[in-house]
Amino acid sequence: MSISESAMTQSTDAGTAEGPEDPVICIKDQALERLRELKSKQKDPIEVMGLRMGVRNGGCSGLSYVMDFSTEAKIQEDDMVDEYTTDNIKCVVDAKIMLYLYGLELDYSDKLIGGGFKFFNPNAEESCGCGSSYDGIIFNNRELHDPSPFE
Repeated sequence: MSISESAMTQSTDAGTAEGPEDPVICIKDQALERLRELKSKQKDPIEVMGLRMGVRNGGCSGLSYVMDFSTEAKIQEDDMVDEYTTDNIKCVVDAKIMLYLYGLELDYSDKLIGGGFKFFNPNAEESCGCGSSYDGIIFNNRELHDPSPFE
């Protein structure tokens, strides 16, 4: 299993949650707080909570983000895993789609309108207004479009 075993960092003014030094996905403080709340409602809140992140075809802009809960047993050997050891949370990304999500910032808003998890992808060529889909990724001056890992 590919696990970031770097030193834990402290929260910053930018709102980055304590976690791996070079994460695939940067979980902001508000998103991590919401994940803690969801974890506390699990059948066994002490157990590791896996958060599997991905993309699939669909959404306003062509590709949409996917989040699902997972167990430690479902983590594959080639998955990229960022550990938030203090909270016993692992953020899991399939190695095949890491290029689509590397550098993504996951945030959370509790606003009545437009609230929920928010995705900020610095690699997206275009994003929709709702923040849950995008069109293409620019990687080394090459446009990538069809990841299809969740279909």
